[in-house]
Amino acid sequence: MVAEQIIVVALGGNAILRKGDKGYPEEMWRNVYRAVEPIVDLYLEGYGVVVTHGNGPQVGNILEWFERAKDVIPPLTMDIATAMSQGWIGYMLQQAIGNAMARRGIKRKVITILNQVLVNPLDPAFKDPEKPVGPWYQCEHADKLARERGWIFKRDPRGGCRRVVPSPEPLDNLEAEAIKELVSRGYVVIASGGGGIPVYDSGDTWIRGIEAVVDKDLASSLLAIKLEASRFIILTDVEYVYIDYGKDTAKPIKRIKAYEVLKLLETGTFPRGSMEPKVRASATFTIKTHRPSIIGSLDKASEVFKEESGTIIEP
Repeated sequence: MVAEQIIVVALGGNAILRKGDKGYPEEMWRNVYRAVEPIVDLYLEGYGVVVTHGNGPQVGNILEWFERAKDVIPPLTMDIATAMSQGWIGYMLQQAIGNAMARRGIKRKVITILNQVLVNPLDPAFKDPEKPVGPWYQCEHADKLARERGWIFKRDPRGGCRRVVPSPEPLDNLEAEAIKELVSRGYVVIASGGGGIPVYDSGDTWIRGIEAVVDKDLASSLLAIKLEASRFIILTDVEYVYIDYGKDTAKPIKRIKAYEVLKLLETGTFPRGSMEPKVRASATFTIKTHRPSIIGSLDKASEVFKEESGTIIEP
């Protein structure tokens, strides 16, 4: 199957863990299998499909393992933690998509790419961490962990507190050419996991990892632009983008022009660290490609793919 159009689908964290889940493998498998069915439908319609995913809870757990085991096992760095999470989540998505293909009588053509994303080591984000990782904590417990471990926490708009780490702007996807080649050969490609493994150009022809977590929506948008995707779709835990989210005056946005989105971003309409990067990533894709982007609910993925649900950002 050779696709003429590529769609990049960015899965939110709820594709792996739902609110209330503890993180057991059986919970993750249940969620993953539910998430991939509409993606295989999209593939069977003749589209080239690239799947990206978040890793906030998983990379946070990996960093927690490093911290708890540091007295007996040397702790590893954050870029390695992201690489580990790409293998973990990529394996689950790859197996689930492959099995969904097999059930429908088609050859398993799905592959996970260990994916590096270039960042600037002087990015201001390194002085102002704001990317949430790991589990939600009661804020009183978060204060205790901050004192004990030197971690930085911020309140989450959805409740509780989460650890935050630097999240520099993604500048380039180093495996984009390979991803495009695999899509042209009929593969569903899982890439840019957790925003990609953050690396920087050391100036001596080498690249090196750096301690950060790249926002997966911004990295996914960058990849969609480089792949010349026909659509960029973010699937998350809400059906629409809202103005005044969480307030009595909350209003869903169903269709909006990209230039109008930019005005809303300038006024700080969307919560930083949650919806703001999703909206910014989508608008960036639409402005640079003159093609639509959509933000919608994972639970209504089939409707989102048909543009029957979700916030549609138009050129």
